Amino acid sequence: MSKSPDPAGGGRSVIVVGAGIVGTCCAVYLKRAGFAVTLIERDAPGEACSFGNAGSIGLTSFAPQSLPSLWRKIPAMMIDRKSALQVRPGQFPRSFPWFMRFLMAGRPRRVAKIIAARKALLNNAMGAFDPILAEAGAQGLIETHGKIFVYESERSYEGGAFDRQVRRDGGARIEELSGDEAREHEPALGPRVHRAVFLPDLGHCPNPLRLTQELVEHFVQGGGTLLKETVLTIEDATGAAPRVITETGRHEADLVVLAAGIWSRALAAQLGVKVPLESQRGYHMMLPESGVSLRYPVISVDRNALITPMELGIRVSGIAEHAGITAPPNYALADLVVEHARAVMPGLVADGGEPWSGHRPSTPDSLPVIGPAPGNGSVLLAYGHGHTGLTMGAITGRLISELAAGQTPGLDLTPYRADRF
Repeated sequence: MSKSPDPAGGGRSVIVVGAGIVGTCCAVYLKRAGFAVTLIERDAPGEACSFGNAGSIGLTSFAPQSLPSLWRKIPAMMIDRKSALQVRPGQFPRSFPWFMRFLMAGRPRRVAKIIAARKALLNNAMGAFDPILAEAGAQGLIETHGKIFVYESERSYEGGAFDRQVRRDGGARIEELSGDEAREHEPALGPRVHRAVFLPDLGHCPNPLRLTQELVEHFVQGGGTLLKETVLTIEDATGAAPRVITETGRHEADLVVLAAGIWSRALAAQLGVKVPLESQRGYHMMLPESGVSLRYPVISVDRNALITPMELGIRVSGIAEHAGITAPPNYALADLVVEHARAVMPGLVADGGEPWSGHRPSTPDSLPVIGPAPGNGSVLLAYGHGHTGLTMGAITGRLISELAAGQTPGLDLTPYRADRF
């Protein structure tokens, strides 16, 4: 059953650009609020970055990527061909300004503010997901069985102390395990696992594509409009309704929501909004006959590899590659992800594995952009969620719908404003 429309929208029209998980959640929440919503996607819904993520629901991923000690490690990571951070030859000069902002975001005082801002979104993430999952009949697509973080040495375990403390400070339950205790929890783990922690309250999505598809289907069945078109331009003339120009025509609306992931950068720039957004290209290998049966998702902290039980097999994912958005994928990195996964789970079988690559739209400070385009209240921005787009999708949708309805958002949106850089 769909929720009765809230009169807040009053039938006003909204165009949402982008039908990944973030844009889809924006469209669903706007429709719930009584807006007439058109969702535009150049591909099939959910088949870009939202298709290939690790399925992680990172409710306690409070710490940002950039931390005070990281600057010492980045040079070595960049030249290590097996590192979780890869920079394509020739890309570093183009990415250098982003990396400088990234390092500046790792200053201690800045990190504390970023943690608070991430915590505000993550603490509300499931509360925003629950109603729309229930209405779409998709509750079973988020499972809460817990997650295991494994370490291969005492040194790496000690290196993870800050992240664990930040999670504890945020209320996470954390069970510390020896290597043997970790193997009792998850028998597929191998002898390299020295220590581990188990977070029993974390969940995952066993099929991120199906989650997005079911939400889109619910949106359309409730009267929303879905168009498969490529957006070329967003036009906003002062005093006139904004227009979205696609390869097939023009669409007018009272409001436009830009939620097109990495492709938001170019569209926002046309409106004078310049957010330092980089693609941290991720890779996965889907293993339909993996040779193991997992009880829990597993994260190798040393190798930044995620091993996740999915509906169609085991997905191993990882890597943050800076290569721009036009370079072809380097699928050798998907093989590297499997190599990293096998280090902690040697029984994995990769025969018949299907590689994938997609663009994570990442800001230097690990915070998304949520709010009005500066100087342009008829365009709302919802992009830059980096590695937590799936987790933050619903809370972003709820906040966007509150803004569109002229309500005071349930969270202070100052940390996510587009002009913070």
